[in-house]
Amino acid sequence: MTSNRLRHVGIIMDGNNRWAKQRKLPGVAGHKAGVERIRDVMRACQKEGVEVLTLFAFSSENWQRPAKEVEALMSLFQLYLQREARKLHDEGVRLQVIGRRDRFGPKILNAIEDAETLTSAGTTRLVIAADYGGQWDIANAARAVAVQVAAGELQPADIDDQCLHAHTQLADLPALDLLIRTGGEYRISNFLLWQAAYAELYFSEQFWPDFDDQSLHLAAQDFYGRQRRFGLNGDQVEEAVRA
Repeated sequence: MTSNRLRHVGIIMDGNNRWAKQRKLPGVAGHKAGVERIRDVMRACQKEGVEVLTLFAFSSENWQRPAKEVEALMSLFQLYLQREARKLHDEGVRLQVIGRRDRFGPKILNAIEDAETLTSAGTTRLVIAADYGGQWDIANAARAVAVQVAAGELQPADIDDQCLHAHTQLADLPALDLLIRTGGEYRISNFLLWQAAYAELYFSEQFWPDFDDQSLHLAAQDFYGRQRRFGLNGDQVEEAVRA
């Protein structure tokens, strides 16, 4: 049974546009404020002993947003990578970007590679999901397994959940423990569908730019107040804890 220690947190950073609208600001101002919030929440996770923070920065479906907004998001993403990589390195954080990369321009691709290389020695992990979708992740893993079967390296009878998991984007990281969504919406919007199977879900009414270190602490406290059963009943869980 998976440990009840909070090792891996995922966050759907929602509410940037609404935060800006409340203040009669352009939407990009909300996204800029949201980028600034990442630093605070990353440090809060380190204080809580969290090993991995995975952030939903840009979904596969976000390409459908207005062209000006997409352009602004791409510029902010590139700026964040270039500006924060050194700080992450100094704080012992390793940056990893998951998702498709074939739709990004060369400047962003270079910024991703440079940031990942510079921070590669970090022990705490910050994962940014960009041009990512949970359904794509599962389909991509299934495609990789199908290639192995076609090559005769794997038999269909050998395919199980562990086999498929080994080809998902976060296969080398601890299981997702807590999935947070800010902004008052109650859905997970195609984020980490495979990984969220047994994650605890936490929904915050705060818009992402308002979600601070205290907010993360409250979410962690809520997590530790829950009993995680993983298919067992409560008595079995308590017995396992006593043992």
